[in-house]
Amino acid sequence: MNEELVFGVSDFVAYLNQTLEAAYPYVVIEGEVSNFRVSRNKWVYFDLKDEVSSVRFFGTVYSLSSPLEDGMVVRVSGSPRLHPLYGFSVSIQAIRPVGEGNLRRAAELLAVKLKAEGLFAPERKRPIAYPPQRVALITAGSSAAYADFLKILRTRWQGIVIEHFDVQVQGEPAEAQIISAIEAANTLAKLPNVIVLTRGGGSADELATFSGEKVTRAVAGSRVPTLVAIGHEVDVSLAELAADKRASTPSNAAELLTPDREVESCKLLETRARLDRELFDVVSDRREILIRQSAQLHHSLVVAFHSAKNRLQSASRLLEAYDPAAPLARGYALIWSGGSLIRTVDDTRYGMPVRIQLSDGEVEATITREELSHGKED
Repeated sequence: MNEELVFGVSDFVAYLNQTLEAAYPYVVIEGEVSNFRVSRNKWVYFDLKDEVSSVRFFGTVYSLSSPLEDGMVVRVSGSPRLHPLYGFSVSIQAIRPVGEGNLRRAAELLAVKLKAEGLFAPERKRPIAYPPQRVALITAGSSAAYADFLKILRTRWQGIVIEHFDVQVQGEPAEAQIISAIEAANTLAKLPNVIVLTRGGGSADELATFSGEKVTRAVAGSRVPTLVAIGHEVDVSLAELAADKRASTPSNAAELLTPDREVESCKLLETRARLDRELFDVVSDRREILIRQSAQLHHSLVVAFHSAKNRLQSASRLLEAYDPAAPLARGYALIWSGGSLIRTVDDTRYGMPVRIQLSDGEVEATITREELSHGKED
């Protein structure tokens, strides 16, 4: 008879956990959430159920990519464990809503939460350099989004430095890779002017990463301004709402960042033609003004010249009139006594030596007789 195997309670828990770890180190379970609750803003408890069974789950709020509520269908990855006191449960590693309706509902709940925190507020939006000199591009290197963005960007504008961070844009690894890329772009030696996070269209499940709380918070918390373009024009992710600028498609993101080179060239040619016309008009106006001013100046100079000439002639005539040599040339004489000019008979006396200045020289004489103009004789 085989001896019955008997475990102590703790030994059984330890043995069962070893068996579970060896057989099922990692499981993914899909079901409907029930009995969801959060304890002390840290611990998360809920059950997943279907029509027949229910499984307990335990984890932290950090494992939630978006808010949950009862009735949502989710896919939970984790490790099954038997707790010594609280029984069997699955320790949560990651949670992801399943189905378009559940994804939409999770995004709605998260949007309400983040909006209340102000993450989508317009006053938080920062301007983006236009055009930027350096761009950090976060997307899958093999994707059409990557090719479209670069094609449009380089067609429209040249000289922009692109720092590419190759990441998965869907599936479980995408979230951690995108967050790591945003952090890396914020620590580059030469900071980019903008971080562009983009991917093409897809199903709600494929785009779910960009409406997750961790990615949305990483976009909102970036030191470098962000531009997010996810999916097609009708797709709007929470990361786009948290970004400084949203674009409808990867191609539209490139268009928003850069001017069209051909359009700008046409504008420059039009501006040059307009400036040439304005310069010609200004030069013509100035030339006409200079011609008028030159004519006015010439007229003023002629008038001033003739006026000065007339004044000079008047002065010359006056000078000639007052020239003492002029009367002498007409036969008059000047009589000097020493250095004084004799003007009247009263200035003379008998026997006075005098000098008589004539037009061509001087003679000396002596006063021998004085006679007044009325004929009286001294």
